[in-house]
Amino acid sequence: MTVDRTVHLMAGLMVLLSIALAHFSNPAWLWLTAFVGANLAQSGVTGFCPLAFMLKKAGVKEGNCCS
Repeated sequence: MTVDRTVHLMAGLMVLLSIALAHFSNPAWLWLTAFVGANLAQSGVTGFCPLAFMLKKAGVKEGNCCS
């Protein structure tokens, strides 16, 4: 799995997890969804993604998510 695909997978899972926690536990978990969305928007504008940076340092291979 490539860095791009891992980032997309983690972002999607975090959104789904926060929605489930907000539904079954406490609506304050929706702040996690807002954080993930803000990070995705920031990454799209600046080109810097903290998770991608850490995955590259960990040795995950780079690749194009649309290939």
